[in-house]
Amino acid sequence: MTNEETINRFYTAFQQLDYATMQSCYHNEAVFNDPVFGLLDITETRAMWEMLCKRAKDFSLVYGNIQLLDEEYTTCNWTASYLFSKTGRRVVNRITAHMKFKDGLIIEHTDAFDIYRWTRQALGLPGLLFGWSPWMNRRIQRQAKEGLVTFMDNSD
Repeated sequence: MTNEETINRFYTAFQQLDYATMQSCYHNEAVFNDPVFGLLDITETRAMWEMLCKRAKDFSLVYGNIQLLDEEYTTCNWTASYLFSKTGRRVVNRITAHMKFKDGLIIEHTDAFDIYRWTRQALGLPGLLFGWSPWMNRRIQRQAKEGLVTFMDNSD
């Protein structure tokens, strides 16, 4: 499978909230990083996608602008629209994915987006007032990781 085919498989599965197919697009040594969850190993990454897919409310996703930078590195843009579970607020998150591939699978995946914009949408007034601060960013990341650990513990 080519890198572009893997990306299309991954995001098509994401559009359908098919976490098992998404998980299968990752190499067994893969790592993931984004402003909300921070750095995750493969076990955490697979659990994160399962958790997000299972909890998704009023979800839609579009993706495109796939750029094959070389035989290993690829970027693409994607936008997810959903209701944030903790507040019920609408979030429209515009993301640039940076991926490295090995053996046709994702081995490194970094999603980059404006955390302040996300925080304002997800949290409302607290996000507007404090979303720019390192303190709020650490708090969001800590809560996201704690939620992931709880999900993983309850999945066993």
